[in-house]
Amino acid sequence: MGGNAEGPNGRGGGSGPRAKSGPDGGEGKAAPAKRLPIAPILVAILLLAGLGVLAWRLSSPAPSPDQAAQTGIGGPFRLIDQDGRPVDQHVLDGKWSAVFFGYTYCPDTCPATLQALGAASRKLGNPKDLQVVFISVDPDRDTPKQMKTYLESQGFPAHAIGLTGSPAQVAEAAKAYSVYYAKSGSGADYTMDHSAAIYLMDPKGRFTRPLTHEMAPDLIAQQIKAAEVQEKG
Repeated sequence: MGGNAEGPNGRGGGSGPRAKSGPDGGEGKAAPAKRLPIAPILVAILLLAGLGVLAWRLSSPAPSPDQAAQTGIGGPFRLIDQDGRPVDQHVLDGKWSAVFFGYTYCPDTCPATLQALGAASRKLGNPKDLQVVFISVDPDRDTPKQMKTYLESQGFPAHAIGLTGSPAQVAEAAKAYSVYYAKSGSGADYTMDHSAAIYLMDPKGRFTRPLTHEMAPDLIAQQIKAAEVQEKG
């Protein structure tokens, strides 16, 4: 009764399974555990973190106009509108303005943004005190005529203002709004990398809050309405 019980091979069984023999006849080492690829995990973590920040911003009280102005978003610029008229930062005076930087040859983000802003404006009843200001980061191709034709696309905001200018003028406007842009590729089919934020400015030309084309039109309209209520309060 005191001996070890026999194992399946008829020999005395130990307290646990034996390690398998290696090629040299000795006991082999356990196979190393497989490591999960790091890159997809990091991407997932960053995505979740970004969604968390966006949710926090939308659920948190928006800054007052004076607080938002301290971010340094907005400032002087001199550009040309789609009718060839020179304009400056005072084009924002007296109206709520959704300011967005992009270019007419943009394949995805720019048309999606303008369509979202158009739908949001229609949900608000196309108010006369709300305007969309689309500033080109591609002055070499975006002439006033090209901007005017582009902004007449179906689904885009009614009466949107398209602004372009010389490379130096565009750079000045982008700097005022802390916008990044850079040419990508060469030849006639080059693209432009650029910031995609929408800057909601109040009737005094002060930055109030950021918007994105990834927001549903209902949420964009809600954010614009909330900014108006806050400004009046």
